Amino acid sequence: MPFAPTTIGGRPARIGYDVTGTGPGLVLVHGTGADRSQWQPLTEHLADRFTIVAPDYSGSGDSTDHGGPVTLADLADEVLAAAEHAGLADFHLAGHSLGAVVATELAATHPDRVRSLALHAGWVRTTTRMAVELRYWLTLLRQDAAQGSTLFCELLLLTALGPRFWGSVTAEDHALLLAEFAGGLAPGTDRQTEVDLTVDLTDRLAAITAPTLVLASAHDRIIPPEQQQALLAGIAHARYAEIDAGHGAPAEDPAGFVAKLAGFLLDQHPVPVA
Repeated sequence: MPFAPTTIGGRPARIGYDVTGTGPGLVLVHGTGADRSQWQPLTEHLADRFTIVAPDYSGSGDSTDHGGPVTLADLADEVLAAAEHAGLADFHLAGHSLGAVVATELAATHPDRVRSLALHAGWVRTTTRMAVELRYWLTLLRQDAAQGSTLFCELLLLTALGPRFWGSVTAEDHALLLAEFAGGLAPGTDRQTEVDLTVDLTDRLAAITAPTLVLASAHDRIIPPEQQQALLAGIAHARYAEIDAGHGAPAEDPAGFVAKLAGFLLDQHPVPVA
């Protein structure tokens, strides 16, 4: 695995990333508590069309840093460092949840580098209600760390997955999914949640010049729909799409999620006709 050297908070960091495929650059940014493996289905689908870079930002996967607090700007710098280390001068960019926020920050601060932007379950500003929920996440994460429980993962499965999932899942399926989710939770989920609490992109959106897809989940119980409307209103060249799933659409409906993002990305970079 390659590692991009960078500096976070004045101290050295190493950002691990995967690079797959060939073609124009595509950078994929995971969400809170996840890592680059979140993007495996999309990577497999598009590896013959794009050079895909999927980094782990601070708190996830194989990346290492000082272990303390980080900012949204830090995470955007980490993603850019991975893209540059992989040799991408410019690139298409996609993100899920906090990854969508990081992608928005990167597209606003480096508009010349981003060819298109795809945002799933992103948001503009953390509201009071969202902050209450995020602080509860932190309470559960600390209790889980102290007691070996899985309270945070239980809550997140309840709120992140949609009615189609809950209408068909068995108790045995749920138990297996909970164990898998808890076993794969990023060790720095609390650090990433602290970043979630700070989000305010209100003054950033007007700087984005890339064609943008705002992809909402119809049953998102974590990010309210008005956040998607704010992204649409604030980004000049934005279009809207929706998926019939909850906030965790990449896990709940991977085929549908891949189809939505791949359709947009291939529209931005069509295959030449021989």
